[in-house]
Amino acid sequence: MLKNTTTNYGSVTKAFHWITAILIVLMIPLGIYANGLAYDTSEALAFKAQMFSLHKTVGVLIFFVALARILWALTQPKPAPLHPDRKVEHLLAQTVHWLLYASLMVVPLTGWIHHAATTGFAPIWWPFGQSLPLVPKDDSVAHVFASLHIIFERVLAASLLLHIAGALKHHFFDRDVTLKRMLPGQTETGALPPHPRKSRLPLVMAVGTYGVALAIGAGLGLFDRHDGSSVIPALATVETGWQVDEGTLAITIKQLGSDVTGSFTDWTAAITFDETPDATGKHGAVEVTISIPSLTLGSVTQQALGGDFFNSEIYPTANFTADILADGENYIADGILKVRGTSQPLVMPFSLTFDGDRAEMTGNATVNRTKFNIGEAYPDKTSVGFTVGIDVSLSATRQE
Repeated sequence: MLKNTTTNYGSVTKAFHWITAILIVLMIPLGIYANGLAYDTSEALAFKAQMFSLHKTVGVLIFFVALARILWALTQPKPAPLHPDRKVEHLLAQTVHWLLYASLMVVPLTGWIHHAATTGFAPIWWPFGQSLPLVPKDDSVAHVFASLHIIFERVLAASLLLHIAGALKHHFFDRDVTLKRMLPGQTETGALPPHPRKSRLPLVMAVGTYGVALAIGAGLGLFDRHDGSSVIPALATVETGWQVDEGTLAITIKQLGSDVTGSFTDWTAAITFDETPDATGKHGAVEVTISIPSLTLGSVTQQALGGDFFNSEIYPTANFTADILADGENYIADGILKVRGTSQPLVMPFSLTFDGDRAEMTGNATVNRTKFNIGEAYPDKTSVGFTVGIDVSLSATRQE
């Protein structure tokens, strides 16, 4: 019997029920396990990413299975309850069912949106890309949906436990066929009393439960952002011949084969520049000071700031001091980059355009993180790439 009747569930409904149950039992422990794994070596990071990829892939599968299950349920009669006279029990059971159906959609969906908004992630194992329409790559969006995912997952877990407890009560205490008629194979229940009159109260109670869960989550500070980084040092004001009005200092790393781009929000640049070179061929000089704790690098920000990488508590700033030289129609900044107490030569090609006393500059370079003793616990570039891209763009005004 494929379809439901007024007394029994069909095989399609049963298949949806048990497939969903198996996937949930797999997904929740996977998420807890993956979250607790260390990532202090290349091998540990790769394994942690695999576990998170499996968790996310199962979550997306649950979303589509749940969607198909709901669409199927809308076309089928629902077997009548065995004890419609137990009004409170029936009300609670209906409320839990609403919570389960909603959770099966919103838990994987919020996790999926968190994934799509995050820069730097363990990929979902499917061929359709990692982004979602209308979901920007934005740390704030990622944080909100990560918090929602945690809250809704708790509602799902509680609802699931109540659902299982109810089924076991019917089976062992009431000794009726409530559980049996959802098991594989057909169980005839015979004639049943008619369905109780439909009520919106279970739906209202389910919505109220979600509202309470969100309030509790907000009260616990889940929506507050705590980056946990060291205090961002206040960089000293610099004397400069060109005042930077606005600019971006970004870096791009490669983690598990995917590019992760972030930027420093606090940095200063002392610039001297003249279109006419001096006797040594220099057009000027630049000294850049970077506040390392001001870095945001998607989901790997804290890892990047930690002891294995920038170690921002010990080395809160980085510096780049260079001469500005002509390079054909463009220029180069030829100097020394000091990161994590280690200095290495760096040449950055850049272009300049002028509009009166205003200049626009864009430049980029690459460095090898191992030259600065960064990420020594990750000697395998397949987990964390060796090359780090640096991209700079700014506009500056000539000072009198």
